[in-house]
Amino acid sequence: MGQRLSGGRSCLDVPGRLLPQPPPSPPPVRRKLALLFAMLCVWLYMFLYSCAGSCAAAPGLLLLGSGSRAAHDPPVLATAPDGTLPRLPFQGPVATPLAAGKEMAEGAENQEEQSPEAPDSPSPISSFFSGSGSKQLPQAIIIGVKKGGTRALLEFLRVHPDVRAVGAEPHFFDRSYDRGLAWYRDLMPRTLEGQITMEKTPSYFVTREAPARISAMSKDTKLIVVVRDPVTRAISDYTQTLSKRPDIPTFESLTFKNRTAGLIDTSWSAIQIGIYAKHLEHWLRHFPLGQMLFVSGERLISDPAGELGRVQDFLGLKRIITDKHFYFNKTKGFPCLKKAEGSSRPHCLGKTKGRPHPDIDGEVVRRLRDFYRPFNLKFYQMTGHDFGWD
Repeated sequence: MGQRLSGGRSCLDVPGRLLPQPPPSPPPVRRKLALLFAMLCVWLYMFLYSCAGSCAAAPGLLLLGSGSRAAHDPPVLATAPDGTLPRLPFQGPVATPLAAGKEMAEGAENQEEQSPEAPDSPSPISSFFSGSGSKQLPQAIIIGVKKGGTRALLEFLRVHPDVRAVGAEPHFFDRSYDRGLAWYRDLMPRTLEGQITMEKTPSYFVTREAPARISAMSKDTKLIVVVRDPVTRAISDYTQTLSKRPDIPTFESLTFKNRTAGLIDTSWSAIQIGIYAKHLEHWLRHFPLGQMLFVSGERLISDPAGELGRVQDFLGLKRIITDKHFYFNKTKGFPCLKKAEGSSRPHCLGKTKGRPHPDIDGEVVRRLRDFYRPFNLKFYQMTGHDFGWD
């Protein structure tokens, strides 16, 4: 008691720094809020970055899309299982002027087919901010046929609020299969639960590898084929080519291998596409007939609402597209939409649709009808529907 330490100071006089200090006071509320806000910003940035880029590009994340359908998507195929073959076989030197003309016509057709409009899908970031939903592989595909009315059907269907379709033709199952399903899915627009993703590429119907490839993607894919009188379709096909290459030979000379003998040249694609029964056989090896809908190109013009009603039923959609959506344009000769998708204005298909056909020799038309008749009858039997072309 009262004892002093050396230096004359009491033990109670030990400097304060040697005694236990109270815990520091908590940081101000503002600093906490600022730190929380900064962490939130970093988290949001990383989330947007991953959604906009990494998830869409990473093959391993293909199965992580939202919705029940994504769980059944197959893994990415980096390359075609059977290898990718050139679309056109090697052709030797042209032997005759007619053969040269056929090659030139085929070249014009292929050039037009291989120059589709750029995909109209927005960028991933703009898609994220423009709406919710996710990109899905298509549940329904318009697979054909060229010059049958596929563009009209797609534009009419896009009016339906539960249909989301890419505008350009992806050509995935015939030309770009080696890019993989992740690339293909990224072309598709975003969809919400209950909406259907669609695309159309008419050349699928005549591509031998397409049925197996689509089946490998999903055996439940619904397929729509727009067919048209094969003679009229061939003339329309030629008319399109003629608009690109006015110097090609006449329709009559391209139609026959030997006009005197009346031998039809089935190697010319304009003729070959119209042999519908032959192409359908390949599809029925991979898909049941009930999973395919055959739309009449003629009825799509004369009764668009009626055909769209069948299509909506087939897709399991409510019949929203009706007569009130169409008016007939006498100048173009086919129906147009009173209001297009996302617009309040009337909309008709472009100037490339409804071109006037050249006059074709009546005898050539008669011989073509005789050639197609047995194939048409077989097609009627296979589909259970008489399209009335004969």
